[in-house]
Amino acid sequence: MNLRTSLILAIIALSLFACDKKRVFDDYKTVGGGWDKDSVVSFDLPELDSLKTYNLFVNIRDNDKYQFNNLFLIVSMEQPKGVVKVDTLEYEMADAEGNLLGEGFSDIKESKLFYKENVRFPKGKYKVNIRQAVRQNGKVAGVDKLEGITEVGFRIESTK
Repeated sequence: MNLRTSLILAIIALSLFACDKKRVFDDYKTVGGGWDKDSVVSFDLPELDSLKTYNLFVNIRDNDKYQFNNLFLIVSMEQPKGVVKVDTLEYEMADAEGNLLGEGFSDIKESKLFYKENVRFPKGKYKVNIRQAVRQNGKVAGVDKLEGITEVGFRIESTK
């Protein structure tokens, strides 16, 4: 690929990101070659307008090494005054033929997974913690190292 083609692709990519007017917060953390069952991915959220509402998403980047149809997550949100709300979530990650769902042209797919809608953030500090809780059929213990997940992200979008 020559310099001119690279420059055109970079301009197109920047213009796509510049058009993302709903984005308030969007951050990713790498989990390396696999997501360990005891590894917690944490995000410190910025202070948000307490009068506005927001939609929240967990973003997952995975590749062909991901061998499950579903993904189970435990997401906790630490709120001011010591309140912690915990949700156990299940997301479909592959179709019936085993093809990964999500966006992407290569073997890496990005899935934007809905978490909560119309959330208000009263003043204070918020932190989101995400860990995987995938188990194999018939087994109680969780998968020690979840292969195929490369990055975990958290996104906040304005509802307006």
